[in-house]
Amino acid sequence: MMGEPDLIMVRQFLTSLAVSAFFCAATSLAQAQTAPPAAAPKAAKKDAAKPAAAAPAAPPAATAAAGGAEPTLIGQFGTWGAYSATPNGKKVCFALAKPSSSKTNPPNRPRDPAYAFVSTRPAEKVTNEVSIMIGYALKPGSESSLEVAGASYAMYTQGDGLWIKNAAEEERMVDAMRKAADVTVKGISAKGTETVDTFSLKGLAQALDRIAQDCRR
Repeated sequence: MMGEPDLIMVRQFLTSLAVSAFFCAATSLAQAQTAPPAAAPKAAKKDAAKPAAAAPAAPPAATAAAGGAEPTLIGQFGTWGAYSATPNGKKVCFALAKPSSSKTNPPNRPRDPAYAFVSTRPAEKVTNEVSIMIGYALKPGSESSLEVAGASYAMYTQGDGLWIKNAAEEERMVDAMRKAADVTVKGISAKGTETVDTFSLKGLAQALDRIAQDCRR
């Protein structure tokens, strides 16, 4: 279950979503062709991630962060929780996990909790969108990557979030994540700290099947 520091991070993360949600439609088209403009992807992608406490009913802090819509745990599969919420009357579903291991270089640098999300937003025709909340401000213009099943995918960085640069590769990446044992995410903080986060993928395929069922239109 999430502790109080996790819930504070969730609240900060979700508060930014409400401000920027209207960018979503424009960003989807831009990402399918090239690296997106600086402001748009943050809005579109961050709207994908609406984490909640690992309990059947989300606590008041998570409910407030979701704009009054209560995120609900609809299934726990290995290390991945499947959630649903209906902010502003539009249903969203997402799978959420925390890293199984995290390393920094230099060692033991402090950072906020990291999360991986795979989100579905039927109203925006978005399915299985991968995003990472990395737990620190990323170095502007730095290179980040997601590595799974022997392949490396370039990730676009914005603030404290990561999203795939080439949206056309996302379906292939998610398919690889369904079958692999783990995924590794690499990033560089604004202060130059290098990070390597490993997420176990145990249960992800089942979690994605569950949210696909729950978010079916």
